[in-house]
Amino acid sequence: MKPVIKISSKVIAIKGSARLTDFRIQSLKEKFQPKTPIDLKELNCNEIYFASLDDKNKIQNQTYLHDLYDILSAEESYDFLEEDHVLVIPRIGTISPWSSKATEILQNCGINWVNRIERGFCFHLGKQRVSNKKELLSLGKLLSDRMTQGVIVDLKEASSIFSSQKPEPFNEVDIFSSGLKKLEEANLNLGLALNDEEIKYLYKNYKETNSNPTDAELMMFAQANSEHCRHKIFNADWTINGSPVTNSLFGMIKNTYKLNSSGVLSAYEDNAAILEGYESTRFYTKNGKYKSFKEKNHLVIKVETHNHPTAISPFSGAATGSGGEIRDEGATGVGAKPKAGLSGFTVSNLRIPSLLEDWEMDEDLPDRIATPLEIMIEAPIGSAAFNNEFGRPNILGYFRSFEMDLLHKGQKVRFGYHKPIMLAGGLGNIKNEHVNKSAVPIGSKLVVLGGPAMLIGLGGGSASSLSSGKGDTDLDFASVQRENPEMERRCQEVLDRCWQEENKNPILFIHDVGAGGLSNAIPELVKDSGHGALINLRKIPNAEPGMTPMEIWCNESQERYVLAIDDESIEKFSKFCKRERCPFSVVGEITKGNQLEVYDEYFDNYPISLSLDILFGKPPKTSRKFNAIKRDFGELEISDQDLEELLFKVLRHPTVASKNFLITIGDRTVTGLITRDQLVGPWQVPVSDYAMTRSGFTGVSGEAMSIGERTPAAIINPASAARMSVAEAVTNILPSGISNLSDIKLSANWMGSPNNFTGDQDLYEAVEAIGMDLCPKWKIAIPVGKDSLSMSTEWKDNGKTKSVTSPVSLIVSAFTAIKDINLAVTPQLVDKESELILIDLSKGSRRLGSSIASQVNSLCIGEVPDVECIKEMPHFVKTIFQLLKSKKILSYHDRSDGGLITTVIEMAFAGRLGVDIQLDLLPSNSKEVLADLFNEELGVVIQVAKEDKAMVMEALDSCSLKEYSYPFAVLNKDKDIKLVEQSRTKYKWTLKALLKEWHRVSHEIQSLRDNPETAKSEYLYDVDTERLGIRPVLSFQIPSKFSIKKNKPSLAIIREQGINGQVEMAAAFERVGFDCVDVHMTDLISGDLSLNNFQGLVACGGFSYGDVLGAGGGWATNILYNEDLRGQFKEFFFNEEVFSLGVCNGCQTLSLLSSLIPGTESWPKFKRNISEKFEARLSQVLVQESPSIFFKGMEGSLIPIPVAHGEGRAQLSENHLSDLDAKQLNPLLYANDEGKSTQSYPQNPNGSLSGIAGITNKSGRVTIMMPHPERAFLTSQYSWHPKEWKEYGPWIKFFENAKDFVS
Repeated sequence: MKPVIKISSKVIAIKGSARLTDFRIQSLKEKFQPKTPIDLKELNCNEIYFASLDDKNKIQNQTYLHDLYDILSAEESYDFLEEDHVLVIPRIGTISPWSSKATEILQNCGINWVNRIERGFCFHLGKQRVSNKKELLSLGKLLSDRMTQGVIVDLKEASSIFSSQKPEPFNEVDIFSSGLKKLEEANLNLGLALNDEEIKYLYKNYKETNSNPTDAELMMFAQANSEHCRHKIFNADWTINGSPVTNSLFGMIKNTYKLNSSGVLSAYEDNAAILEGYESTRFYTKNGKYKSFKEKNHLVIKVETHNHPTAISPFSGAATGSGGEIRDEGATGVGAKPKAGLSGFTVSNLRIPSLLEDWEMDEDLPDRIATPLEIMIEAPIGSAAFNNEFGRPNILGYFRSFEMDLLHKGQKVRFGYHKPIMLAGGLGNIKNEHVNKSAVPIGSKLVVLGGPAMLIGLGGGSASSLSSGKGDTDLDFASVQRENPEMERRCQEVLDRCWQEENKNPILFIHDVGAGGLSNAIPELVKDSGHGALINLRKIPNAEPGMTPMEIWCNESQERYVLAIDDESIEKFSKFCKRERCPFSVVGEITKGNQLEVYDEYFDNYPISLSLDILFGKPPKTSRKFNAIKRDFGELEISDQDLEELLFKVLRHPTVASKNFLITIGDRTVTGLITRDQLVGPWQVPVSDYAMTRSGFTGVSGEAMSIGERTPAAIINPASAARMSVAEAVTNILPSGISNLSDIKLSANWMGSPNNFTGDQDLYEAVEAIGMDLCPKWKIAIPVGKDSLSMSTEWKDNGKTKSVTSPVSLIVSAFTAIKDINLAVTPQLVDKESELILIDLSKGSRRLGSSIASQVNSLCIGEVPDVECIKEMPHFVKTIFQLLKSKKILSYHDRSDGGLITTVIEMAFAGRLGVDIQLDLLPSNSKEVLADLFNEELGVVIQVAKEDKAMVMEALDSCSLKEYSYPFAVLNKDKDIKLVEQSRTKYKWTLKALLKEWHRVSHEIQSLRDNPETAKSEYLYDVDTERLGIRPVLSFQIPSKFSIKKNKPSLAIIREQGINGQVEMAAAFERVGFDCVDVHMTDLISGDLSLNNFQGLVACGGFSYGDVLGAGGGWATNILYNEDLRGQFKEFFFNEEVFSLGVCNGCQTLSLLSSLIPGTESWPKFKRNISEKFEARLSQVLVQESPSIFFKGMEGSLIPIPVAHGEGRAQLSENHLSDLDAKQLNPLLYANDEGKSTQSYPQNPNGSLSGIAGITNKSGRVTIMMPHPERAFLTSQYSWHPKEWKEYGPWIKFFENAKDFVS
């Protein structure tokens, strides 16, 4: 039957294809059947599109409709709408990100008779009939996201999606007739989270101005003065034991910078801190061409948390957490470039149904927040998805679970993380001349760059300042934002064009839009300018016209920036925005004075007219006090344990267990500048201590970062936990090759509940421990950080008050510039006659308090580890650097969660080698085996060649640590971990048995989140100790020099909006001698550039249009439905003297353009990965005989290559597959360790038939492939590579072949 349904004269519905796979449907049935009386046995789901037309006659014209069907892949399927169904649609009054991109595609294709198109989902129930429509609506609510979606059961109601709403006016709060009480009521009703002193401050000031406050002004004040934004507790005055103390918490953090500011260019003043970097060669565009520039390459560093939103809506909370932090980096100085990210999670016990553990008590939490397991299934995907689509590799992280009942003053108290920690951070780069923001003169234009205002994220700054459970449920959900990473990518492209300007960057001042929305960003920019401002409210881009002025001004719609631009540069800035298709609007200008006025031309009034002195004035300062109590650590006894049972529990604890499920969902190679991610060695084991990037595509300098955290220890001793967090970050970053301890700079992210139990004392002592003691002694500065001090969850259950409280939790992130990335080592054991040396930085301590060994026994008592090597550490860092420089350290791993035995086991996993641990050579001489093996004191294990042992021990003596260094283990040939005492094996475990325990958590979560079949396949793959691992076999010599001619062939590096892989692609082709030109599709549409001018064309990777019409669908559609573009591309593809390449998203796009390309009759389309998730791996591919010009001379090679895609599964018929084989048009196949093509997951990461990874046309001039050769043309871009490879990896020949073709 026909797929179109007329809803009204100008609204139609179009039936789409099946939305969910069988196992996704099955998981919905299992999850929701217990919650509904409706039988879900035949539940299924189809997409359904809704189009608002400006010409009702088009409904009658089948030609017009056929184009629309074609673009939307509409299906003339059975009429699922005849079944009982529920429709999940975009929330009424909103425009979804999907809609804005899909509508733009239609407009670009000339389908301008569609005003707007939206997508919904029809869940239908088969033969069953449901008489109670309320039950259907209730089911729909279960199946939908209340933040962004609505539910209807009558198709006719769908026309309301396009209903226009009239603007609503602002409200005044009448304080003259009702006094202070009215302000107190507004505080509760609007969820402002103001304290009594702040309410009195406002009342006094408004009375003096003789005006009533508006709701917009109050909400703006609440956001600007929230704990989230003002950090009241960190700036508070403190009284301890009845006596005032000198230092605030923030003052103690600033003390580290005051004493050791060397290498810090900006601290506490901007969206991020700026560290001094090395001079290096950066690669970017100038006048449209890619070139290299030698310049100072400073580091931008920032780490945020997004805890409250992640508790309420895990996917969106984590996604917008990562997105917000990326904007912080980009908005530093007058424009910077985000480069590499980190993310981390702390949650309460997981309680995986198929893996319930002894230490996990029954779950108890309020309905409004997600369970820890739901958070760890959804939130990491949200964070990864944003980073992936934006194009920032996420290469570092941590994960901890903790929840325990403990006694406090004789009462049972539950500590845990029902309100999770969601950490989002990273590093970027900035030019030296852009470090400081510029003066903003009167008359400068104020610009909003990015997406439109929408009624989401309202009051987020206030909401995140409350304990979870204290606010109103509706306000909780309203405070969570929604993500649109493709829009943020467009914004960043505009910023890149600005900071790349040689003579004058148009940006004077930039601020990201985060907590508080424009109500925070614009006033802060204006305040810093030293002037006032006049804003036109109706100039703010707005997707929901029915919003009140307060909602327009204060909503936290993401992907926006506020900029001050001088009047002369507006035209240049406008051109940048139009080329990138990035929305922007001049919303106001800087004025004389200090008044902020927001004019509403619709109502001809001023919803905001407020002095900045009042907004940013000084409400009464917060005061905190406590009487210090003496801490009782208690006695910890865990000696009567079965060692194997304890070890297996420790390995299964989520904090220790494999983090694979968190890693392979994230693109770790985009930018081509990553040299160390989480996965180590030929078997790609997730055990790296640090992450590292290259400064550029030439040279050896780079940047490194690491994380340290010991949060459970803070329940017992907050000061020790804080010191250990700093020290762990240091020992983690050491193997990257830092030369001085003081080169490290830290971000300190503080979480806690100061109002609960001993929270004030805990927080103060923790901050004091590092701000006034450890960091000053180590000459380490903390120039950036954040606090989130409402980390308790409180709720009522049958009249009983319940709570779960987080301990004071310090997450430390360490950053440093690296002079030589080639010195770094990893935990991978090397198969060489050698010894493992434990360097016991605790100097003989074996404290087990808060250890994982104690936690799996449901204990959190006893003395905890502390930093004992304060004096020795600076010398130790220099010693390790010298040993790395002289190549005396083969491998390195820190001792932390799980203790020494976990450290050794992880090193063995990475090298697939057995180890004999000699118990009588450990510190206790085998008298305290459990304490030796499971304590989590500070320490490191290094592997050294036997012939270098004496020299290494002598070096350790120079830093006074030889006495505490123990050569304690050697390799064995059995792939076993053995505990040996006096030459007798007391315990023995195969690596396979240990791997099975270590990978269990990752496997079980993947089984719930991904395709269970691929989860099972990966588990078997991960625990297989007989696998060969990555094993390159090359049929050619890797080129080392290239003939670069003066007249270089011109290459079009083509990108569409959302593409993010163009720079590394240009770098690879430029290296072999191409003149690479940045070509946006808008350049071709406008006629500014033509394909006729190029000898090659490359369609790059990324997420064009956010993949809203399928991967590459929007990009291809724009070409196919634009007559001029279609002709240009067809002519180019038929030209026998030029070549074309499509990689990843470019591959998907060119496959959809096969009708324009000769010799592609059997080409496949690329569909969703069989695992149903984004796949990012270092895979191996086999190069076959083919006519492809790119693979000439590479045939027969087995080469590792990065893959990073969500829709890479080649789908084609058996006949087409046979045709490809017969004509040798499939030059690239995914291969297993033996070098044979494979369909087995994960070696074939997407399930492509016959292992297809790349295709060529009959002439060999057009090649498309899903893997990324441009991210592996340099050896240092690999997470592992054979030692004999020099500067270039094998894929450089791929690019050289293209050069040879056109030469």
